[in-house]
Amino acid sequence: MAFRRKKIAVIGAGQVGATCALMLAQRGLGDVVLLDTAQGMAQGKALDILQAAAVELFDSHVRGTSDYAQTAGADVVVLTAGSPRRPGLTRDDLLSINAGVVAGCCREIKKHSPEAVVIVVTNPLDAMTFVAKRELGFPRERVIGMAGVLDTARFRTFVALELAVSARDVQALVMGGHGDSMVPMPRHCFVGGVPLTELLPSDRIQALVERARRGGDEIVKLLETGSAFYAPAASIAQMVEAVLRDQRRVLPCAAWLEGEYGVRGLFVGVPCVLGGRGVEDVCEIALDEDERGFFENSVARVRLLVDDLARLGL
Repeated sequence: MAFRRKKIAVIGAGQVGATCALMLAQRGLGDVVLLDTAQGMAQGKALDILQAAAVELFDSHVRGTSDYAQTAGADVVVLTAGSPRRPGLTRDDLLSINAGVVAGCCREIKKHSPEAVVIVVTNPLDAMTFVAKRELGFPRERVIGMAGVLDTARFRTFVALELAVSARDVQALVMGGHGDSMVPMPRHCFVGGVPLTELLPSDRIQALVERARRGGDEIVKLLETGSAFYAPAASIAQMVEAVLRDQRRVLPCAAWLEGEYGVRGLFVGVPCVLGGRGVEDVCEIALDEDERGFFENSVARVRLLVDDLARLGL
């Protein structure tokens, strides 16, 4: 039997999509097709990435296109297309702009890669993943929102900076929606196996929680003309690797809930087992009273976004 290399389609060749394509190629996860409707953008960036292979020594083939037919048969599709955040725009403001973009992309994905695992990155993340599942009609394990890995990375980074330790030794969890209602979980944060609550006073921990919630906004304000892309791209690459290599990683993802945590019919960030089929399982952990309150508030914010989709006819 002939060996078939894995195929990854990245929809949207902006900063996040192009950086993601580079990181996927560097990890040797498969051949990458970078697609964008702006003629020449995906082609130019893909050629640039491919030329880096001679220096970075990776063998993945990367090509750019504006034709969805070139993405056919993708094992994983990463959806980054849509308008990025800009200063003064919240994720919620992007709802009406990006819902149509995501719906159109998903119709093409369904046509050309009906067996793919789809990872949605477009903001507002939780609502756009809802739109994607509705348009795709895929089983819940094959439609996933990228949020928790990124939000957790930010929390881990700020904890590491505060304690002057390596971020690789910080384990953390962030749940809920992808926005300022997200729920960093200090009780489930450990530094080299030591609980964070034993290393920092409560006021410093709360300051880190608040910075994590505003992590994306902080970057948007500094850049002034765009939003984060290195950390989001790295987070996507980690998720794609978990799927293509069937690693069964426990990672926080926006998953379609069917009663877990008392939530039904929404995409919400929770810890998941991510493997070859996509979301292999949702991990339910016990929440204390405060955590439950914050989580339910975040779920309510997600539900409002989905309700707005219906109200706007999106």
